[in-house]
Amino acid sequence: MLAGGPARAWEPSETVFEEDFEDGTDRWEILDPGTWKLSETDGNHALEITARKSEYEPPHRSPLHVALVKDLELADFEITFRVRSTLDTGNHRDCCVFFNYQDNKHFYYVHLGAKPDPHSGQIMIVNDADRLALTENEKTVPWDDDWHTVKLVRDTTKGSIDVYFDDMQSPHLSVVDKTFGKGRIGIGSFDDLNEFDQIVIRK
Repeated sequence: MLAGGPARAWEPSETVFEEDFEDGTDRWEILDPGTWKLSETDGNHALEITARKSEYEPPHRSPLHVALVKDLELADFEITFRVRSTLDTGNHRDCCVFFNYQDNKHFYYVHLGAKPDPHSGQIMIVNDADRLALTENEKTVPWDDDWHTVKLVRDTTKGSIDVYFDDMQSPHLSVVDKTFGKGRIGIGSFDDLNEFDQIVIRK
């Protein structure tokens, strides 16, 4: 693994998935449906995590709340979405993005935790073992009770993974890793509460 950066050999050109949850959640595979719901505020719908604990038991130490897009596997892609943290849980207050997901033992995810440490605020890999940080990030994520915008760009040719939080010009996290290629994409949290909306995936 190497330090990444914003320069990429690949750029997205086609929107392949859009979701605003106004038509429900049929396009999602939720690993523990009991901890998610379709929420509504002022006529707008979002997908919400409703409990910190989950009946989903991953085979290795990794996030408990996982919602994967159905019938979509990509190697190179860009995902953007809006997210709101609904409970302040302290240093590990987070949301997660899952990508190049092969199965529940082999995938990457970004843990956008409030205060970084080896298990928070890093780009992670699950490779038939407990999650392991690929980055050594020291930047905090400024969570509050408002909506924020997240973007993740994956370029498998270069191996780059670039993650943005609100600032869409400068990556908050970057790394280069080529362990996994084409796979599924999803959203969620390790064990925190969030709402998700306005998801767009481009390839």
